[in-house]
Amino acid sequence: MYLKTRKINYYNSKYKYHENRIFNHIHCPNISNRNSQHNTSSHCKYRQTYTVLTDVSAINKIEVRGNVELYVSDASTDQVKVYNKYYSQSALVQSKNGVLRIASYSPEKLVVWVSANDLRSISAFDNADVKSFGSLSKIEFEVDLHDNASARLNLEAFSASVTVKDNAKADLKGYATELNLNRDIESKIKSSNFTAAHYIENKMAVLNDNDVAGL
Repeated sequence: MYLKTRKINYYNSKYKYHENRIFNHIHCPNISNRNSQHNTSSHCKYRQTYTVLTDVSAINKIEVRGNVELYVSDASTDQVKVYNKYYSQSALVQSKNGVLRIASYSPEKLVVWVSANDLRSISAFDNADVKSFGSLSKIEFEVDLHDNASARLNLEAFSASVTVKDNAKADLKGYATELNLNRDIESKIKSSNFTAAHYIENKMAVLNDNDVAGL
């Protein structure tokens, strides 16, 4: 019972800290991260605006498209917070059969924070930007990035699979026992702060129109 209570308190503490960081990132960009956990109304003239989606549970996969900034973190329960003026941006945030789909093509980035207990996969397209808060501790985790999407993730996984295509970018930190990296030759991956006991990298050539015509 003590260990369970301690774990819940740990998650609650991390949750509040990350919540303040997102608030400052959106509304008070000039406040440093060092002061984010001490944010008060005296530090910022804006009021926090977000929508909490209550009809979500058992999220194991996220698909994000368009002009979206997605934050992900581990938590004891699932929760989705959509910042900005969610409805006025005609954004889509839908959860069905364990898959959370997020899409917004508004000029203003839609900011979404997903905290989940059993997230296993993230797929990002278009100009989506994915960032982790703290480390994501997983048994198996899969990430695939397309178009101009980017991801900055801190992982602690037994098995991780990362696919980076087109002009997508990935910045990885942490470690994995097994890492399977699939990438286009021209894609950009930063992994100097990531370690893996077993590492496999597959580089995929990008075919142009002439190459396709010659097949």
